Amino acid sequence: MKLLKDVPQFLFFTGKGGVGKTSLACSTAVRLADEGKRVLLVSTDPASNVGQVLGISIGNKITPIPEVKGLSALEIDPQAAAQAYRDRIVEPVRGSLPEAVIRGIEEQLSGACTTEIAAFDEFTGLLTDTALIEPFDHIIFDTAPTGHTIRLLQLPGAWSGFLDNNPDGASCLGPLAGLEKQRQRYSDAVAVLADFRRTRLVLVARAQRSTLLEAARTSKELEHIGLTHQYLVVNGCMPANETSDPVALAIYRREQNAINTMPNVLSKLTSDVRKLMPFNMVGVKALRALISDQPINVPNAISQHEVELPKLSILIDELEKAEHGLIMLMGKGGVGKTTLAAAIAVELAARGHTVELTTSDPAAHLTATLQGEIKNLKMSCIDPHVESERYRQYVLETKGKDLDTQGRALLEEDLRSPCTEEIAVFQAFSRSIHDANHAFVVMDTAPTGHTLLLLDATGAYHHEVARNLKDKTLHFTTPMMYLQNQTHTRVLIVTLAETTPVLEATNLQEDLRRAGIEPWAWIVNQSLAAAQHTSPLLAKRAEQEWEHLQIVQQQCAQRIAVVPAKADEPVGIKALLALTNPA
Repeated sequence: MKLLKDVPQFLFFTGKGGVGKTSLACSTAVRLADEGKRVLLVSTDPASNVGQVLGISIGNKITPIPEVKGLSALEIDPQAAAQAYRDRIVEPVRGSLPEAVIRGIEEQLSGACTTEIAAFDEFTGLLTDTALIEPFDHIIFDTAPTGHTIRLLQLPGAWSGFLDNNPDGASCLGPLAGLEKQRQRYSDAVAVLADFRRTRLVLVARAQRSTLLEAARTSKELEHIGLTHQYLVVNGCMPANETSDPVALAIYRREQNAINTMPNVLSKLTSDVRKLMPFNMVGVKALRALISDQPINVPNAISQHEVELPKLSILIDELEKAEHGLIMLMGKGGVGKTTLAAAIAVELAARGHTVELTTSDPAAHLTATLQGEIKNLKMSCIDPHVESERYRQYVLETKGKDLDTQGRALLEEDLRSPCTEEIAVFQAFSRSIHDANHAFVVMDTAPTGHTLLLLDATGAYHHEVARNLKDKTLHFTTPMMYLQNQTHTRVLIVTLAETTPVLEATNLQEDLRRAGIEPWAWIVNQSLAAAQHTSPLLAKRAEQEWEHLQIVQQQCAQRIAVVPAKADEPVGIKALLALTNPA
């Protein structure tokens, strides 16, 4: 692979959810360690599954991987990082300040902003802290899906610039947060990220038009913040020798066309193409096979299963009875949440209901998925930049209305904090929740980790309202209470019938239940088991699905629907309706 030539100190794998970033990051780490290098594999994804792929519990500590000499791994845990960050700020002043002031500081540091900054603080340490870096020849970052990663990579420059323009250290984290002390670290992190001799960005994509367009946008955004030394890996491509099957042939032709017509910004990059494997990317043996160029023998698989799988239309029949409400699709990146959200919204609109289709995913492509209009359906998007500007203007017009020149200048400085975006997005999310009182709101959420951070903000707001309410007998309803109410909100967990997606969906369900949110149903998408195949590769993958389908149906879901894999991409109104009304 071209990617493995002259590998620099830092490697970042990024891209749209579900394209195989974790598999490629883990496989590259194993390969380099096999060559005698000392390697640290780091996940910055709040919903990391590096431990699942490597078959070992990792967590928020550097953990040696027993099967691979020279390889260690670390999963940055945002919650653990946030607690450590709070302790560093609060403990030095505990005992010297009144307890009421200490509680106020702790409350100020309890939100999603602190969680993000704490994880970011660990991230910059891995780029700049000599004591952390020195034991390793390479540090490989498996990042969160694109939108969250762009945010993370922008933060060193954003906070460095914010501190340069705010000598008083005003921010939503307060003067005691000590951000000024981090000025040099943030500046050093910017320099490391921009140095092509030390850092390489690897854009991972599938051979799909929408995914390659997303990769092209990511490439431009990374270039805009100074990260110009980029590579491209097109992952999971159908091999030419598997095209005897009609579905496999259609996939192969579609993928080859997508590769041959990819945007110029990508075609100029040094690139590799990796083929679709007949097995899931779990375990060191599978990871070594992914990065190898050795041919793999695929035995014929004969399915013995004659079970009728439940259709998506049955779930929609039940959803329709409520006549309005919030329908949230959640899950790991790349499982098809955007497609299924669009399909459900289009079907409900076609049945005569008023529907709003919206997204909280910075990298979503609802317009490209719909490719048309249908009566009763409108689209919206929680755009972080738009919402941030709207929030800034609102605060300046209300809180800033009666301030003098100096006070207004301080307020404007505070609103330039990167944390402002998190508050603005939460407010937009809350509006969508309330809109569901009068119509169906179908929400395509960001991949799991980013969505959980948004739900953290929702929970923090709920506790803040409850804590500050002077008259405890007064009735109040927060966004979190709406999410916990199944008559208002139906959460649909979307997954694939594969090891890692099912494990991650199960973990997501547990996280939701801890927040008092009970998932309403599961959707298993792009199922090969729901169709017959003559391709040995597809038949082998289809046979492996049945174990996971049984786990979901018997152990996880109250309701389940299985959506079959299609020869053609489900793009456009007609194709989306075909998902909910299969022939």
